[in-house]
Amino acid sequence: MKTASLKLKSYANNVNANVHIIDNGNLQNRILHTMLWTIAILAFCYIIFLGTMVFNIVERKSLEAYSHTLGNEVGDLELQYLSMSQKIDLNLAYSLGFKDTKAKYATRKALGSISIAKNEI
Repeated sequence: MKTASLKLKSYANNVNANVHIIDNGNLQNRILHTMLWTIAILAFCYIIFLGTMVFNIVERKSLEAYSHTLGNEVGDLELQYLSMSQKIDLNLAYSLGFKDTKAKYATRKALGSISIAKNEI
């Protein structure tokens, strides 16, 4: 048993000596600080993205309510138009100064037509 514990102690001393050789410039501290800064930056980006998503959701809901209001206004205007269009007739037009016109149609002959005058062939 004593030999195993001596081997373990010598192995632990060798590992600690090797760690100090590798970590001569506070490598662990630099890695820790880099990881903490990375986590902080990612948390900040997460908060920004989450905030913009919430803002966009609120804006979309307000725009949906506004479009619903506009749809109701359009429906009201359509009803007003239909009620006013039923009142329009010839008597209203005459009272506003409109007059009947006599239609004149302009016609022309087709370009490739042949006309035969007095039995000429």
